[in-house]
Amino acid sequence: MKTLKTKPLQTTSILLFLTMILYMNSCSNAVSPDKLWKQYPVYTGSDLGVTYSPEQTFIRIWAPPASEVQFHLYEKGMGGEKKESFPMKKEKKGTWVLTLDGDMKNLYYTFQARINGEWSNEVPDPQARAVGVNGNRGMIIDLAETNPDGWENDVRPPLESHADIVIWEIHVRDFSIHPSSGNANRGKYLAFTETGTTSPEGLPTGIDHLKELGITHVHLLPVYDFYTIDETRLDEPQFNWGYDPKNYNVPQGSYATDPFDGRVRIKEFKQMVQALHQNGIRVIMDVVYNHMYDAGGSPFEQLSPGYFFRMRPDGTYSDGAACGNETASERPMMRQFMIESLKYWAEEYRIDGFRFDLMGLHDIETMNLIREEMDKIDPDIFLYGEGWTAADTPLPPEKRAVKAHASQMNGIAVFSDDIRDGIRGHWMHNEDPGFMAGQKGLKESIKFGVVASTDHPQIDYEKVNYSDEPYADNPLKTITYVTCHDNPCLWDKIVYTCQDCSKQEKLDIQKLANAIVLTSQGIAFLHAGEEIVRTKFGEHNSYNLPDSINQLVWSNKAEYYSVFEFYRDMITLRKNHPAFRMPTTEMIQQHLRFLPTGDELLVGFHIGDHANGDKWKDIVVYYNANARDVSIELPEGKWRVVATKYGIDENGVSTPGYDGIFEKKASVPARSILILADTDSVSGV
Repeated sequence: MKTLKTKPLQTTSILLFLTMILYMNSCSNAVSPDKLWKQYPVYTGSDLGVTYSPEQTFIRIWAPPASEVQFHLYEKGMGGEKKESFPMKKEKKGTWVLTLDGDMKNLYYTFQARINGEWSNEVPDPQARAVGVNGNRGMIIDLAETNPDGWENDVRPPLESHADIVIWEIHVRDFSIHPSSGNANRGKYLAFTETGTTSPEGLPTGIDHLKELGITHVHLLPVYDFYTIDETRLDEPQFNWGYDPKNYNVPQGSYATDPFDGRVRIKEFKQMVQALHQNGIRVIMDVVYNHMYDAGGSPFEQLSPGYFFRMRPDGTYSDGAACGNETASERPMMRQFMIESLKYWAEEYRIDGFRFDLMGLHDIETMNLIREEMDKIDPDIFLYGEGWTAADTPLPPEKRAVKAHASQMNGIAVFSDDIRDGIRGHWMHNEDPGFMAGQKGLKESIKFGVVASTDHPQIDYEKVNYSDEPYADNPLKTITYVTCHDNPCLWDKIVYTCQDCSKQEKLDIQKLANAIVLTSQGIAFLHAGEEIVRTKFGEHNSYNLPDSINQLVWSNKAEYYSVFEFYRDMITLRKNHPAFRMPTTEMIQQHLRFLPTGDELLVGFHIGDHANGDKWKDIVVYYNANARDVSIELPEGKWRVVATKYGIDENGVSTPGYDGIFEKKASVPARSILILADTDSVSGV
């Protein structure tokens, strides 16, 4: 009986044991959605995408989980029946290939993958370099046919050092859409190619204005193919900044004269770059590799689900971009995609720089690899980005390309929100006035901005608004600015925070704010239109608001010509005097010392000994944010005033009260900059 009783018990135990083993094995083999990407092979070849020649077209895409992949051909970029479909062949490292014999030029295409028994949506490849209207189909093209006349002779304008850069940030449509622009191609790439345009008052607009202003780089808000403008309805009012990526390697079609023909946008984009280069201006692209508008519907997810985006353990997208998803730059294939995409823009379109949206969502290693690849093309290509995230991210804090890690990134600059909010007040709070409008307690933040976030013995870092230590190991890693497309433009912030000021006092502040930027170390960055007193009527976030809010009104140039002259002359002063753009921390420490003022709204500093080879031996700069003139004691010597809010003259200003020679004492005008140079240097100009 015992035997009869024990055998069933032993059998049951064995079955239970085996069941547990199987369960444990299944648990250990189960892969949570946020780790699924590790099972995908990595393909390191450089031939992903569609490669055209008149004899044949070669296609390779990366879709590791697919059991089948179809390649569909169409005659049109939208609508119409399929011309033909071709099965692709599975090949190495998760790739699928197809070779089509004959000339396939100007046909449109999509891919469709069968994954887990289900067919995905039809999509272009992530690498697509030309698309049809609205970017839903790729296009097979001969890129050489998109080159404008003389493209082979296009060269990047000379640039001796990143220290020489003065950036002007603009949205393509804003630049020319207002009738006062005088442009024929309003709102288009081609507006940047038009010379001789004037406002109704007869003043230069467009590219002639940029040359007159003296900036070195135009920073274009996103100009890759983005999602939320319907390119089939361009006769209807539509606006978006473009931070909603769809096809990363294709120009946006709404800025082209014909968005239906995928070749037109490419050629006209190149014409824009060519024209800016011919006029001595380099071109920066605003790139948004950190998220996509529709992650699930993107070619990434339709062909390789779970790989290119960071996931939570429950399979939902992590959201450090606060836009619903975030990409995973640390994963080999996403890293490779970013690098190859940037190389493509730099080589095919001759782009001179890239600004990375929410750069803190990218990892440091990827950013440094990008710098290495850009150096192989042209070391003068400038890289910078927002050194923060919008929300938390699974990317470990120590790997994030944030401003605190600027010293770990080679040749990559970060925006200084310290100097930005030091000058104007908190970015979010309208009522927070900042130094420019008389808020005390920000003096150390202003000084921190003057030395471009570097280490300086005269700064009390405990009193800097956002940073308790220097984060830039050299000044060329800091973008010095007061405003950009985000949040209120400068005039609107002044109106918010200086309501009791007269209009002239507000205009004085409009000058002072960017005078601080243009006399500080680091890379100077200006928001387009500040020089003609742009307003967005108090709107903080105008990303999808109409032209009436966003457009540059070029007639403002005549109304506020004295402000334009001040900005123009301040840029010229900066360009003429390398003391304001020293390339190393050591040079700043050696040549720049802050002057005691005893006034929270008065910052002064002395730059001496022909700093950075400047022809002026000694320079004294004061920023006075008081609503009254302030008397100052000058360093020993004889001085001539070369700049105030009333005007700028490197031979000495002629404004009564500020002309002549000064010793021991001078007066800084209310809400103004005061720059003096030693008389021996000035008299030699």
